[in-house]
Amino acid sequence: MDLESIQNPQFLKKYTNEELEALAFDIRQFLIEKLSIRGGHIASNLGVVELTLTLHKLFNSPKDKFLWDVGHQAYVHKILTGRADQFDTLRQYKGLCGFPKRSESEHDVWEAGHSSTSLSAAMGMAIARDLKGTDEHIIPIIGDGALTGGMALEALDHIGHEQKNMIIILNDNKMSIAPNVGALNNMLGRLRTAGKYHKVKEDLEYLMKKIPAFGGRLAAAAERIKDTVKYLLVSGVFFEELGITYLGPVDGHNFEDLASHLRYAKKSKGPVLVHVLTQKGKGYKPAEADAVGSWHGAGPYKIESGAFIKPVQSAPSYSQVVGDTLTELAKKDEKIVVVSPAMVVGSKLQGFQKAFPDRLFDVGIAEQHATTLAAGLATQDMKPVVSIYSTFMQRAYDQIVHDVCRQNLDVLFTVDRSGLVGADGETHQGVFDIAFLRSIPNMSIMMGKDEKELRDMVVTALDKPRGPVSIRLPRGNGLGVSMDEAPESIPFGTWEVLRRGQDMAILSFGPLLQNALEAAKQLQTVGISARVINARFIKPMDEAMLEELAHESIPVITIEEGVLKGGFGSGVLEYFHGAGHHHMNVDCMGIPDRFIEHGAVKELLKEVGLTTDEIILRAKKLLPKTTQERALK
Repeated sequence: MDLESIQNPQFLKKYTNEELEALAFDIRQFLIEKLSIRGGHIASNLGVVELTLTLHKLFNSPKDKFLWDVGHQAYVHKILTGRADQFDTLRQYKGLCGFPKRSESEHDVWEAGHSSTSLSAAMGMAIARDLKGTDEHIIPIIGDGALTGGMALEALDHIGHEQKNMIIILNDNKMSIAPNVGALNNMLGRLRTAGKYHKVKEDLEYLMKKIPAFGGRLAAAAERIKDTVKYLLVSGVFFEELGITYLGPVDGHNFEDLASHLRYAKKSKGPVLVHVLTQKGKGYKPAEADAVGSWHGAGPYKIESGAFIKPVQSAPSYSQVVGDTLTELAKKDEKIVVVSPAMVVGSKLQGFQKAFPDRLFDVGIAEQHATTLAAGLATQDMKPVVSIYSTFMQRAYDQIVHDVCRQNLDVLFTVDRSGLVGADGETHQGVFDIAFLRSIPNMSIMMGKDEKELRDMVVTALDKPRGPVSIRLPRGNGLGVSMDEAPESIPFGTWEVLRRGQDMAILSFGPLLQNALEAAKQLQTVGISARVINARFIKPMDEAMLEELAHESIPVITIEEGVLKGGFGSGVLEYFHGAGHHHMNVDCMGIPDRFIEHGAVKELLKEVGLTTDEIILRAKKLLPKTTQERALK
């Protein structure tokens, strides 16, 4: 079938199971081919082909609401709702979003790039439906990994209490980004083997109806029999005890099995959970074999072999540097313990996990718990390290404030994917952490200029009690600097001058320092001497160096890959104002007050004006007229 000719999913209503099988094959081939060029979330989408087809066959989107939790498994949904012809632009600048996007299609009713939100949103939609008196189906699709999130469990509790009509699809592939952990995952494992319960329950109900009613005692006994059967055949009745009807497990790749269970769910009253078993990466052997790691969010690859097409990188990734450094330090310090909210693979902590399996705790998708767990460890003289992505850290804000910073505990946060991350787009751009951490008392924030300084910062943070510390690290690989020297502690709260200059000063940190250095080099050719300062301690700032700048009265540019409002530049302005240096001329460059969508990082930096050329332009405008005139001669 020509998938690019699909305008909407209505044609599926007349499809037989045989035709659906053929279409499923075509969709998988389409995804394997398209994603081999640009990359994307292939394993998760290959796993939900039959499920997505069946949902669109039996329900009527967009009247019926599909809420894709996390959203990285919505590619098939996009194909069936008329967007296959845009897949060449998937996750590209100004192209098709890799997650549901309400502005893209009326069929995308909920946007999500973080997990565990669909059930709460679905409950909101169900309440709105009932208040308005309409009859649409509300269908959140949530993974077994996302179900471990505290927000999802809070929503389940409310859903069971309110008894609103809702069909929850539990897409159980036994993993999220990494293999799932925890008691809830173990409970789902038991449920996967308990599929005969509902058949036996229905048979018992049929037989009981044939028995003449001899009074309440017999009826009560019959109910006890049914309950006994439930406890015998299902070694976990979690959902039904919450008041949610449980159906399954269902073979998520069997159209007949899926359809029969979903039709039953449509007729049911109150909340129903359909437990669907799927295989992540199904239909493509390389993805089936390694759906956990490389094939969750894959780059370009060769279809025949599954080999990834990657540029040759001599430098390690920043994540790998942190993981290796923690492993090295932990060999000498038994107090170092690592806590990860389901990001062991993403944050390159496999080496630490292998070396110290009893000192790495993967708590699942539970950022709040991870943070307070680390706080508890810190009270007992341990050295906890929370390895977390910048955007996922947003979910633990209250715990950082209330449990860590308020008690001034020695917890180290290694904040991965800080700054613009590219193709994953606005839900994953790590641009808010400086602003939301800088305002919290006791919190220190740093970011290295390269992989060597990043390693030194890890040592600095763990060397002696510092209170809460956050070390930002960008996505991607380092600069290729020498890593031969042993890591050493950096004088806390100090900046360093990377390039001398007397006409103006450029303050930055992390990858943007390279843009600042190049801008200073080019400014020198037109007679402007720009000092470049590595402002590696975002908080506390190097006040002695700021005082030097104020004494010299030279203009200052601050550059950050974070939001301007409340960011590093704001901190510099606050300092000068508070110290009475009202004469200082400061220009702040950073992320504007809007969400930044997907695209290559270079394209996004150009869009928000964080390029070398823009730094040069802003520098020239900032300088006094006499200096500008000298530069023009």
